[in-house]
This record gives sequence, structure tokens and C-alpha cells, in this order.
Amino acid sequence: MHAGITSHYLNGGYYPLGGAFTLPRAFVRALKRAGGEIRLQCRVKRILIEGKKVIGVELESGEEIRSDVVISNADPEITFGKLIGRDHLSSKLRQKVDGVKYSTSCLSLFFATDMDLRSAGLDSGNFWFYENEDVDKIYTDGLTDALLHEDTPPGMFLTATTLKDPSKIHSGHHTCESFAFVGYGAFEKWAHTKYGARPADYDAMKEDLAWRMVRGLEKHMPGLSKHIVYYSLGTPLTNEHYLNATRGNLYGIEKSPQQVGPMAFSPRTEFDGLFLCGASTLSHGVAGVTASGMDAAKAVLNCGTRDLLKQHGASLTFLPSEDVSVWPEYLKKKMERGEVAREDEEKEV
Repeated sequence: MHAGITSHYLNGGYYPLGGAFTLPRAFVRALKRAGGEIRLQCRVKRILIEGKKVIGVELESGEEIRSDVVISNADPEITFGKLIGRDHLSSKLRQKVDGVKYSTSCLSLFFATDMDLRSAGLDSGNFWFYENEDVDKIYTDGLTDALLHEDTPPGMFLTATTLKDPSKIHSGHHTCESFAFVGYGAFEKWAHTKYGARPADYDAMKEDLAWRMVRGLEKHMPGLSKHIVYYSLGTPLTNEHYLNATRGNLYGIEKSPQQVGPMAFSPRTEFDGLFLCGASTLSHGVAGVTASGMDAAKAVLNCGTRDLLKQHGASLTFLPSEDVSVWPEYLKKKMERGEVAREDEEKEV
């Protein structure tokens, strides 16, 4: 698995023109063309079953949507433990769900800066910064609350999305994302509180941790703290709220030898018509979950990979992020051909 992920990056960690939002936007357009419907802020209360067959879903509003096929990209605890309920699981599946260990969580620092990042030594790549050479210990500590006892996180990830796609630079501001692994346990005492109305001690902790991360990044980018124009920190509870991820996990189930490959969760389930995709199945990360979605589609449609990969649109164009001189003319031509979404299209979505 690790070799596959490494190969993916060695061949190019590609980034979509226009930012990550272009991916869901493309899905929305395709689903609309196919007569599909997208519902937002529309939480599913439970998956409806009759015996061992799914018949649809019930929303929190009480509305029922009937269907012969339900695909869940939630983790096993959400899908089987909450949306179906353990009472409806076979003893084998219940035992598997009860025994699952979940991957760790993280602190997520999103910030905008007016700093000249290229002059500061950054490029379009992803950076991993480590305080010392004992990388195994840094990752092991990332499963716990060890980070909270350090002045700065011993291990951090940083990427500047505007260096991957220079067309997203606005008013000279770059947008950056930085992450540091931390276990869910350190935040569990606030798990019962409501998002947007957390107590003051939680907000104070977030503020402190955000600037610890900034100080850590400043070791590699001197003066950064004076050039931050906006920042927002997410915690494991943030992941839990926005992603409905059990214990704020980042990668679905823990990627231990006992939980990968045939020991993970299959696209097919013991319930007729219920299929799974996402980080708890085939693999994690952008490439892993994309492949898992294709696996689920193949299972639903009973077809092969070749049937799903027929290209109906224009071929992809690859641009070197570091050679920004080629971008203005390229983007101008894309706009003229209507291939880059205009502002009104973005508002519609």
C-alpha cells in the first residue's frame, strides 16, 4: 500500500486547476446532467432495511427516500453502528465493527499570508518538517496528546495551495494548510458540547495551539507570524463535526496489518443493496478513496474498470506549477472557450 502511494507521488502529485472545489463542482454538474439531485445540510438519520435488504434512508427531517441501492462513504461505526444499528448486524460483522481501531486525528491550521513564499523557500510541493531524526517516535506520539506538552509540534505538514495553482492568488495573498497529528483523547472532554458554542477554555486552547503551530512553521519561514492576515484552527472535534468521522479520524480505520487488504471493509456488505466506499475500504488519501469509489461503482453496476474509465470529454492539460509565466495566456484561452467556470457559475453551485 505504501509503495503504491509513494509511486503516485513520484509520478506527480497533481492538483486541479481552480482548487479542490473543482472536484465536487464537476460531480455536481455530471449528476445534474444525469437527472440526479444533491441535498446539502441534510443529515441521514438511519438506513432503512427489511431483513438483510436495504430499502432506502430516513432523513432527520422524517422524510424517507426509497431506493434499492444505498452507498455509504461513512466509516464503519457511523454506517453499521449508528445508521443501521448493531442489533441488525450478524454476530461476525458486529464483532468486526466492535473491534475496529480508528486512525489518529490532527490539528488543522488554515491561514492566508501576504508573505513572498517563494522567496521564503517554498515551492508547489508538500513539506514535512521534523524536529529530530526519530521520526518513528514523532508519529507514535501523534497517536496521543504528546503535542499538547510541546512548545511547538515536533512534526508538521505544510502546503501552499496557491503555489500549486497560481491562478488562485488574490491581492497578493497565499493560502496555506498545515497539519500536526494529535489523538482524539485530548479533546474528548468537550465532545458533548455543540459546535459553534464550545466553552471558553476550548477556544483558548485552540488559540494557543494555533500559535504554537505558527511558531513551529516560523522556524523554517522566519517572520511568518507578522505576515498572517487570516487563520483558523480545526481540532479532532472539528473533523468530527464536518466529516462525521468517528473520533475525528483522518484516514478511516487504522492502517494496521490487521485492518488493511482483505481485513478492511469490502465495497459489498451483508445487506443486499448496501455498498461502501471511502478510507475504511480499499485505501485512504485522494487516490485511495477515488479507487474505492470506482470499486463501489463496479459492484453496483456489475461492470469492469474499463467501462468506468471511458473518456467523454477533453483530455487533461498538465501545467508546471513553478513556470508561472505560462499561466496567464493559458487561463485567458480557457476562459474564452468557457472551460473555466465564471463567477456566476460558482454562485449557482
